[in-house]
Amino acid sequence: MPNRLLNIKDGHNFRDLGGYQTEDGRTVKWRQLLRTGSLANLSDKDLNTLAQIPVTVDIDLRGQAEVQQMPDRVPESATYYHLPVFAEDETDASHSNEEIAKRMQDPGNGYRHMLTVYSRMVIIPSAKKAFRQLFDRLLANSDGATIFHCTAGKDRTGMAAFLILSALGVPRETILRDYLLTNEVTADFREGWLAQMKATMPQTPSTDTLINNRRDLASVNADYLGTAITAIDDQYGDIQHYLRDYLGLSDDEQQQLRERYLE
Repeated sequence: MPNRLLNIKDGHNFRDLGGYQTEDGRTVKWRQLLRTGSLANLSDKDLNTLAQIPVTVDIDLRGQAEVQQMPDRVPESATYYHLPVFAEDETDASHSNEEIAKRMQDPGNGYRHMLTVYSRMVIIPSAKKAFRQLFDRLLANSDGATIFHCTAGKDRTGMAAFLILSALGVPRETILRDYLLTNEVTADFREGWLAQMKATMPQTPSTDTLINNRRDLASVNADYLGTAITAIDDQYGDIQHYLRDYLGLSDDEQQQLRERYLE
């Protein structure tokens, strides 16, 4: 069985959605659907690893400012598409420490902010356009793998993975496990970064509050995705109605996706 974690040295949270079973007993193909963090710092060796798969479509879900600040290093095998979920980054994955600190002085602000981010991803026009175009690119990619990513590879990317796996018929509990896997595979990086940040700050209760809020911003939580799912169920009945009636993904297109990405 292929490794779910890709052998990428200069990037974080590079994972394969292959191997997950659907409710009708089929399996998502390996090395066809890749969810990742930023491609901006990839080495030539990393790019070659992706080209050998081969990755043929690179979908960037970040805002324009993020793209300009840290543009993708695109594998030579791939065509690049910019599909911004937000006009600018609302997840705080790319904002400066100073910007975030101003808004993260109260306990629970990080957690509450992420709940708002996920509720907005369900309804705002830019997210609707990005996720619909994401499915268009998946339908059009007849050969090779699609990589889809944001900055940290956890929120905009996590929502995209939820929608894709739901369209393929993967059970909700499996999708949630994949979503929460971010916390496991980024733990060392995240906690090291937070420890380093804390070491440079005064040892006060307000510092602890800020670090806890930053931890909530830098990780995933079942409540975050659950907020989006609840909004979908409340407004559209269930995920299938959301895919069909809101994103305009027809039953025929869902069948095409399953023929292309399942075995």
